[in-house]
Amino acid sequence: MVDRVTEPPTLNVPPGYLNIMGYVDESEANGPGRRAVVWVQGCQRECPGCFNPSSWSFETNQLISIEELAEKIASNSNNEGVTFSGGEPFWQAPALAELAKTLKAKGLNVMSFSGFTLDELRAPSAPPGAIDLLAQLDILVDGPYVESQAIHDPNSPVSSRNQRVRVLNPEFENRIDWASDRIEIHVLKDGTRIITGFLGQMGLEDD
Repeated sequence: MVDRVTEPPTLNVPPGYLNIMGYVDESEANGPGRRAVVWVQGCQRECPGCFNPSSWSFETNQLISIEELAEKIASNSNNEGVTFSGGEPFWQAPALAELAKTLKAKGLNVMSFSGFTLDELRAPSAPPGAIDLLAQLDILVDGPYVESQAIHDPNSPVSSRNQRVRVLNPEFENRIDWASDRIEIHVLKDGTRIITGFLGQMGLEDD
């Protein structure tokens, strides 16, 4: 696992677009209630035990415009919010901040996972746009996944003991209720799988 990322990756994403690994609606394993989940493409950490190693590469996977993605998320009335995962969402922070602003204006809440800690995201060395994205978040789960500190507890909303749930909007203090013992396996159009839920590592690996 890379504990501290010092060199920013090269991103080849046009302005107004996101490079994503996958997308699902109505997940119940990635935050409070039913929500859309956007897995961005690209992460430098390569944590052992990562649920989605196919998200590591920064090569172009699926380019989608912010406008199209916002419309897709908001069009499903069962989505009460959106969660950004990956990959590392904060390497595409400016585009995600714009997407979040659009969705919050439509009444949705916004959450993100990140391998960075909150202090790192507030530091001068943070990825570009990190502060703007933080300003839009209701909840942040921060810190890299550490396999040696893995938690297999249905009462835990995080996957390893070093991670923290940061409630950035007080309205969500009592909404830390997603079930870590719930497993969701989403099969994408190209046949690859996205495994979500914090027991997804137990005997389930990408083919």
